Amino acid sequence: MSKCEQCIVREFSSLKALNKEELVKLAECKTSRLVKKGEVIFEEGENVNGIFCVKDGVCKLTKLSPNGKDHIVKLVTKGELLGQRSMISEEPVNLSAVALEDMQVCFIPKSEIMGFFDKNNQFSMNVMRTICGDLKESDDLVVNMAQKTVKQRLAETLIYLQDTFGKNEDDSLKIQLTRDELASMIGTATESCIRLLSDFNKLGLIELKAKKITLKNIPQLKKMA
Repeated sequence: MSKCEQCIVREFSSLKALNKEELVKLAECKTSRLVKKGEVIFEEGENVNGIFCVKDGVCKLTKLSPNGKDHIVKLVTKGELLGQRSMISEEPVNLSAVALEDMQVCFIPKSEIMGFFDKNNQFSMNVMRTICGDLKESDDLVVNMAQKTVKQRLAETLIYLQDTFGKNEDDSLKIQLTRDELASMIGTATESCIRLLSDFNKLGLIELKAKKITLKNIPQLKKMA
């Protein structure tokens, strides 16, 4: 793993506010690890005592519902930080993080991060802005679940997946979610999600090839969303 001051990924997170001296200090205390696809980074209710910086890969943040099913709250990609809110509130994490593909993450202890809060105002502001952004996303999610139909949420999610994670050379969505995971994101049963995907396919909005999904009519999907 490279030194923190040489890491381009930090420019996408709150860590971009740290000066060279602080980054050197950060590099001395962080631990780096490889996370395999399907591996849990942390579980809901766990005391993490620090933050994770995602250097490469994608993970899902999930919340366990009363009926025992996981609901995907957010997808996190490289450059983002995990565990900021629970570190500041001094509470256990309220979500689980699971790798959707092989990942590289760096763990930074709470003691080191909180020291930057006291000395670097810009860093503190960046963290606060990120947390505020997460709260806004949560508000939007609640509104979508309450006011939009499952069909609208599926169309919106497919567009989000392409805009955020890109396409393969064959134009299929780069990030491959299982039908269970896609259903979890839009808040419906897996069977309903499969049926809607089949409907979208028949309407020419998307193309299904095994596990791959290709968006064929983005303007219509946007109109539907």
